[in-house]
Amino acid sequence: MKENDIIKALAALAHTSRLRLFRALVVAGPAGLTPGQLGEQLDIPAATLSFHLKELNNAGLIHPIREGRNLIYSAQFEHMNGVISYLTENCCEGRVCAPGNQPATTETHHE
Repeated sequence: MKENDIIKALAALAHTSRLRLFRALVVAGPAGLTPGQLGEQLDIPAATLSFHLKELNNAGLIHPIREGRNLIYSAQFEHMNGVISYLTENCCEGRVCAPGNQPATTETHHE
């Protein structure tokens, strides 16, 4: 994966609404969600939602599929995994990370 692609993906996720949208699509899996479902689930107005979906799509993180008159957005798992792989490929200088090599604070924030 090219460094520029990584930067675009991380920049797209560096906004609260876009991060929430992407996470909702990851949870939905390959079946995806319509903009209406996303807007209702996340309480994001349609105009704002459209802008954020466009940004995530431009970054390669999501993809719309037309089904009849509806658009279904789904996460691009291959791209997401590419970003994660890029960020972690040289973890622990290429050695397997043992529990003792983990940072002191490994807490994650869940909403």
